[in-house]
Amino acid sequence: MPQRPVPAPILTPEAHSCARRLWETLQPQNWPVAPQRLPAGTALVGGAVRDGLLGRLPERPDLDLVVPGDAIALARGLQRGLGGTCVVLDRERSIARLVLRGWTLDLARCEGESLPVDLGRRDFTVNAIALPLAPGGEGAELVDPTGGLEDLAAGRLVAVSEANLLADPLRMLRGMRLAAELGFEVDATTLAWIGKHHGRLAAVAGERVVAELERLAVAPAGAEGLQRVLEAGLLRPWSDVEAPAELQHLDGGAATRRGLDPAETAAALRLARLAAVLDERALAALPLSRRTEQRCRQLRHWGERLRQGGIDRLEGLAEEERLALQQQLEEDLPALLLQLDPAAAQAALGRWRDRRDPLFHPRTPIDGGRLQRELGLRPGPLLGRLLQHLLRERAFGRLPDASGGDDAVILAAARRWLAAAEESRRD
Repeated sequence: MPQRPVPAPILTPEAHSCARRLWETLQPQNWPVAPQRLPAGTALVGGAVRDGLLGRLPERPDLDLVVPGDAIALARGLQRGLGGTCVVLDRERSIARLVLRGWTLDLARCEGESLPVDLGRRDFTVNAIALPLAPGGEGAELVDPTGGLEDLAAGRLVAVSEANLLADPLRMLRGMRLAAELGFEVDATTLAWIGKHHGRLAAVAGERVVAELERLAVAPAGAEGLQRVLEAGLLRPWSDVEAPAELQHLDGGAATRRGLDPAETAAALRLARLAAVLDERALAALPLSRRTEQRCRQLRHWGERLRQGGIDRLEGLAEEERLALQQQLEEDLPALLLQLDPAAAQAALGRWRDRRDPLFHPRTPIDGGRLQRELGLRPGPLLGRLLQHLLRERAFGRLPDASGGDDAVILAAARRWLAAAEESRRD
């Protein structure tokens, strides 16, 4: 989402000054739920507070609200009055989500006897800052019991406590992701705790682990973040990868040198980074989508093939392998180009962008139904091999496309191949 301009500086030593500026930045008059409709004692916490203070608030930030009393009942009451969709996230802890007019509001009952106690149970100090909302909608002073404002100003990610990390081990991986998204350094004590307890991540549902890895892979500093994840041993329950050399080069600079545009860069870096850190064991163990798993396997295979052969341009492959590569990586070729010689990658990218290129987007020059009618063939392996032969001939410029009116040339080539196949069978 686009970033809104934020008055600078918003991080100041005075909590009341921060609160006032943050309140202006949050533009509560645009919220789908007016602050006046929320009960006294409600406070905004988490990412919206953090990102508002950092000047990176999206147009519609997710609003995490700590409320006194039953949050589920409150969410349902707001739904009845305002519409939207209410989902219970945690019945025992009284947490609900209200999705309304494109906004997401998470409401949670305050844990403990006070807001500072609730904040003391959170993951990182930069997420443990609260902006209490007065009944009239006015912003109060920020509540910062763990020193999050100081850590925000220093660009430092600090765990609230070792016990809090262990309360939900996913927080160790989330910390690496947050540091990569924010451009922060993880402090030494927090890193030591993560290194000590990295094996606890194995107890977390695989779907949650995958979600964090996906988000980390698209972060601007995602390659560095994934390197930290590997160094901390967080993926050892699933992966044997330690320090893949290619990961160091999977950044925006590498994409720019190879001519990728922003959309191509985002897609290529995501896939290339995931493939770099998820080996065969991880791909089999983690609940990735079937498509992502397949794409990672294919990219890993061809990247390894090129590295083992010392090949830095696609022309170094024999025809059969080249065609197989183009078929398997037709949509994902930019992710492989990140590993190739920049000049060769730019040339390949230009051809890949041309959807009519017969090699980079291989298609049979004539459909199977036409071959069956013209040559009296039946569906089966023979027809499949013939179609693959014709596809290869067209891919390397030895056959035209039937759509161009040269179907007689294609049919003649098909007859020659069938005759050779029959002769070979007799021999």
